[in-house]
Amino acid sequence: MKILGIIPARFASTRFPGKPLAMIGDKSMIERVYYQAKLAKGLDAVIIATDDERIAEHVRGFGAKVVMTSPNHLSGTDRCAEAVLKYGHGWDAVVNIQGDEPFIKPEQIDLIVDCLMEDAVQIATLVKVISDASDLMNPNNPKVILKYNREAIYFSRQALPYFKGKEIGEWLKHHTYYKHIGIYGYRTSILPQLTAMPQGKLEIAESLEQLRWLEYGMHIKTKITEFETIAIDTPEDLVRAKLLLS
Repeated sequence: MKILGIIPARFASTRFPGKPLAMIGDKSMIERVYYQAKLAKGLDAVIIATDDERIAEHVRGFGAKVVMTSPNHLSGTDRCAEAVLKYGHGWDAVVNIQGDEPFIKPEQIDLIVDCLMEDAVQIATLVKVISDASDLMNPNNPKVILKYNREAIYFSRQALPYFKGKEIGEWLKHHTYYKHIGIYGYRTSILPQLTAMPQGKLEIAESLEQLRWLEYGMHIKTKITEFETIAIDTPEDLVRAKLLLS
């Protein structure tokens, strides 16, 4: 199986314009993501998909492959779908690696690849056991409820399931809750289908694109990671990332 790693990177961001080019130590954020992805054993190639020539020029400068994509994409999935068509044929699957997670572990990428090795898997993603009540209550950390076989049932910004008869501060003592880690793997054969789906009511309500796939009957396989990820969404997040690096 040939698997392509794609890192979507756009310049325009409401909260942090130009963040792929933000420096963390001696490397830009996008460069750090790229070199972490290159350490994954299961990827046959890694490319960066962008809509901005400033990012493209920077990426070429550190020797990575870049594919120019439309500025009109609403999600990283849409950008990946265009990039894989432009980059060439023969790819069996794609791993969508978030361009704003400079400390992603290669092992996490390989967990996605492991999922994609199962013939029945259409889409794969990661989850992490929640151990802190503040994570459980934080709407910026989507939660996942799973079937017995670790397929996703639902994603929500709310803490799910509701644990009847217990104070919310005690829920973690009585049930295992999972946080979604936003890395995806897809078979290339279904990418056109995913991007052609109109937004559903669930996605509009929660602003989570994976709910569109569930609403239209797709299956999402998950694996559990023990590693936390750190997304850089704001300049304040960048300050914390620099402190972590040091």
